[in-house]
Order: sequence, then C-alpha cells, then structure tokens
Amino acid sequence: MHAGAPRESAPELDELIFIATTDIAARTKGRSMRLADFGPDTSLGWVPANLGIGSLGHIVDDIPYGSTGDLRLKPDHGSLTRVDGIPGRPPLNIVFADLVDTDGSPWESCPRTFLRDAVAQLREEFGITTRCAFEHEFVDVSAKGDHHPFSLQAFRNAEPIGSALMSVLHRAGLEPETWLPEYGRHQYEITVAPTDPLAAADRAILVRDIVYDIFDAHGREASFAPVVAPGETGNGVHVHFGLDDAEGRTLVFDPARPGRLSELAGSFAAGIVRHGPAMAALFAPLATSYLRLAPHNWSTARAFLGLQNREALLRICPTNEIDGRDPSRQLHFEFRGGDIGANPWILLGMILRAGMQGIREGLETPEIVEGELDLDGRHAGLARLPRDLEEALTMLRRDKVVSGWFSPAFLATFEAIKRDEFASVQARSLAEQCEVYTGVY
Repeated sequence: MHAGAPRESAPELDELIFIATTDIAARTKGRSMRLADFGPDTSLGWVPANLGIGSLGHIVDDIPYGSTGDLRLKPDHGSLTRVDGIPGRPPLNIVFADLVDTDGSPWESCPRTFLRDAVAQLREEFGITTRCAFEHEFVDVSAKGDHHPFSLQAFRNAEPIGSALMSVLHRAGLEPETWLPEYGRHQYEITVAPTDPLAAADRAILVRDIVYDIFDAHGREASFAPVVAPGETGNGVHVHFGLDDAEGRTLVFDPARPGRLSELAGSFAAGIVRHGPAMAALFAPLATSYLRLAPHNWSTARAFLGLQNREALLRICPTNEIDGRDPSRQLHFEFRGGDIGANPWILLGMILRAGMQGIREGLETPEIVEGELDLDGRHAGLARLPRDLEEALTMLRRDKVVSGWFSPAFLATFEAIKRDEFASVQARSLAEQCEVYTGVY
C-alpha cells in the first residue's frame, strides 16, 4: 500500500450459530455454521459414540456405540438464543437440538428427549404442568485475598464481572434474578426466573457457559466443580419447581395438611425421596460429588423431605407473606442434591419421573423434618445417599424403577464412563481429584 492510500478496513465477520447438545458429562457440544445459512429444515450430523465421551475427555471402551452409525442434531428453533456483550467475543447464536436418527425419529439415548418425554407424560397422564428454575453456585478460582460471605466487599471485588453477567443474561432473555457472593471462599451464586421445564434446563446450560465466557474474557477463571479443594464449601445445582394444573392453578398448597402440602404434592415428594439414593449416580455423578454430600455441609447426605431445611434432599421452600402476600402460588420444592456433573435435562427429567412414580403408587407424604437434623437420634433412620460414586452406580442398577427410565444402551454407556472415571481418579489424593474436576468444570 503506497503512502497516503486509504487503509482497508478488516472484513466484518459472518455470525455463526452453534447447534448444541449436552452429553453425559454435562458439557455443551455440537457443530456450528453460518447463521445466514441456518433455516427451518437445518440439521447437522452427529455420532452416537460421542455420548461415550466422559468428563476426562475421551470415548471410553466397552460401550454399545462404536465407529458405525449416524445421527442428526435437529434444532429446536424455540430455543434459539443470542448472547452478546461479552468483551472481545463475537455474538453467540446458540440453538439446542434433539438427537434423532437419520429418519427423524427420536434417538433412544437423547438426553433432551428424556426430559421432553417426562414433561409430556406429566401432562398427559396426570394433567400436571410445572415451572422450574436452576440455581448455580461456583467459585472464582483465580481470586486472591479475603472473601467475607455475603458481603458488599466481596460483591464489589467481583466487579465488573457481576454487572456484566447480569446484563448479558438479561439481554439474552434468560431473566436473571439475583447475583451474590456466597458462603464459600470466593464463591458466588446466580439465579434466574422460573419457566417451563425444557426452557429451564436449556437456561441452566446457557448460564454456566456464559459464566465461563465472561470470566475468561476478564482474565479470570470460574469453576462449578462440586468441591474445588478438600475442606472447601461445595458448589451445588439446585432445582426449584412447583406443580400446577393445565390452567396454572397450584396443586401444591393445602393449608390444612403438614407442611401445607397437598396430598398429591406429598405423593410426588415421596417418590423423589424414595428413589433419591438410586438417582444419585446421575445427579451427583463425579467422584468428588460425595465430598459435598455430607452432613453439616449445607448439602445433604440423607434422602428426606425438609421444611425450609438446607440439608434436605428435597426442601419445602419458604413463602413471602409480607403485606398479606398470598402463599398458595409461592409454595414449591427445591431439589438440592445436584451438581455441575449432572446433565440438566437428565436431572430434571428424573425429578419429574420420580414424582410421577410417587403419585402412581399413592405414596403417603414422607416425614417432614423440621428443625436441625439429629442423625444420632430421632433422624437416624433416614435413608442414606451413597457414600461414593461406585456405591451410587450399584444403587442405580438395583433400583429397577430408576434404571428402567433409560434405554439399556444409555445406561451401559453411562456406567462405562463413570467406572472409567472412578478408576482414573480414585488412586489420586483428594486434593488431586478436586484439581482434576476443577479444571474440567
């Protein structure tokens, strides 16, 4: 270019769209293409064996899916989301896809279809709808210095990340509600508004990936790992949900019954409590998940229903009745056992299926634990959750109801991944195990 010639501007980048799924390892994966080429009939190729990629990043041996076979990523256009405003990053257009066979029929091991089918079954068999929301806890592992829980100083120390995160989530239509410094060292929590189950699980996936993106753009590192170091406070993924009829009227509230839970809601809760131990392999699927699921840890080590009790597997949440507010529309449950290793579609699909099983069997409302746990006395008989991942896999196989929710191929793939993972990390120290998962999640 000769002196004085006008400088050519860099060509504007084409926007891409990422067609996404989330696998057994709860990592967002997929393929991208030019947004301009994306249309109503778009689908992209996928491989069944990709389901066998575990948390450690390789396809494990001895799974039902090998080098043969093909699938399609079929986008759900209603899930299309545009994420913009992350410093130094082009806009992200992302759409979630169902995994289908090449003729368009649902694939036997699609995690998103697992939730979609549960929602349809809840509505068609019982006339029940639900609105759900996920809460995420995570740690800024790159932060230095002191962290005082819930403090203004901790809130300000995270800026401008907190403001950026809330703004990006809002512009993406994810309806953020609260952002706060949590109890753990450099731990934070982000919550979003409730919505229908499929959208709620999609939001859970988007929130974690947006957090990663924003922290990385600011030169920081976030980890959602269940425990980032031995002795540290755990990070959970909590699921809030209610039960409504087709017109949106609550099916949970009955002021005349214990916990103000209706008979139907009590049966739903009983199914979750009964099958909670067998579900643990899928809602707490990492070797270090069980460092978090311990007594006196503001987590849970027992499967029980608690009234405003943060050590319950299933908590009856408080209602805000200030200035005469109506509690009936507010009363709902919080499932507190999950962590970042759980695929949100699988996690929520299991919760709904376990609740439906409780209704089918007409289970009575389980004991509602009020006040602090007394595991050496009156609460000693509460069912234990597994103590480690290996025991969790055994309990999953023994419960024919829970294992029966999944295709044999999915279950075999899941078990192979988790046994490979457990064998890989169990010989390491707890600190090294935490370090592995902190890096992955």
